[in-house]
Amino acid sequence: MTAPKPRPAITSLLLMGLAVSLGGYFTFAAVQGDFGVFRQVQLKAENRELTIERDRLQEQLAQMQNLTLRLSDNYLDLDLLDEQARDVLGYLRADEIVIR
Repeated sequence: MTAPKPRPAITSLLLMGLAVSLGGYFTFAAVQGDFGVFRQVQLKAENRELTIERDRLQEQLAQMQNLTLRLSDNYLDLDLLDEQARDVLGYLRADEIVIR
């Protein structure tokens, strides 16, 4: 007669299932979680976009500061004043021809 094979104990199966479940959970969290690999890539891309936007806004700010300085009381740029008067008020010189 052959000896029957011993069946694994139910507790060892439960422990193995628990270990696999925990391993799967932590692997998922490491890849997809709030601090996971995909989130890090997303944050780096967002950082690049925001850096580009910040640089663009700094350039616009510098242009606005330049125009403000050129129209200030301390420094008056007559060409810029003439351009603004023409644009806002619609002024023309007598020797100019308007084409619409």
